[in-house]
Amino acid sequence: MTVSIAVTGATGQMGRAVLETADSRADVEVAFAVNRDATDASESVAGIAVEPAREFDALLADHRPDVLVDFTGPASSQNYVAVATEAGVASVVGTTGFGDEGEQALRELAQYAPVLKAANFGRGVHALVSAVESAVADLPGYDAEVTETHHNRKRDAPSGTAKTILETIEDAREESDPQRVHGREGEAPREQGEIGVHARRAGTITGEHEVLLAGNHEEVRLTHRAEDRGVFAEGALDAAVWLADREPGWYDFPDVVEGGDQ
Repeated sequence: MTVSIAVTGATGQMGRAVLETADSRADVEVAFAVNRDATDASESVAGIAVEPAREFDALLADHRPDVLVDFTGPASSQNYVAVATEAGVASVVGTTGFGDEGEQALRELAQYAPVLKAANFGRGVHALVSAVESAVADLPGYDAEVTETHHNRKRDAPSGTAKTILETIEDAREESDPQRVHGREGEAPREQGEIGVHARRAGTITGEHEVLLAGNHEEVRLTHRAEDRGVFAEGALDAAVWLADREPGWYDFPDVVEGGDQ
């Protein structure tokens, strides 16, 4: 089966990666692509004309794709998903930086069409999170520090993946009131049970996440490093293929990796 997709944010870093990766896959075809700054269809990515975002509604009605793949910004993403949902089109959302209200709005839309949202579409990151969960459970009382590094154009900090890792650590510790400390300055001795969080932005780094667990005169470091955005594009397209025939509901990338139905 070939899954038809619509791609938003088509000239952004991830939008380009999705279109370029889709071009090499037999199970995916691009119905259309849009970008907010496009004024006409003169620009193309991987042979796909990039249309103005204002035409999204009409293009959706004309082409009837199976799945929307969105890597834009929280406000525009919410709007795209709302329009797609109304048309009965599933949505794969890789946009990060949503507040609680924005994510809740997406969850409400998922009542009417399938929505899969993930902070990271790397299968290696899924393995990292699983390893972190196990290590934290096996090392109670060890100090935990989370460091993430991304390119200098990334807006949200800490990254969505770092937030997922932090939630995993907190759940494994079963603490009711976890304390996250973002960076350190001045007199800042470490308090029992806190989790240090550090975000770095530099150059063109695709993405790196490290979890440090230290105690009892030993340390464990768990690290994932993405060398190319194609890693995330492949995962997002895997998610689109998996999501195409699902019932309305809220899904996450582990559902795809683990092959689950819920």
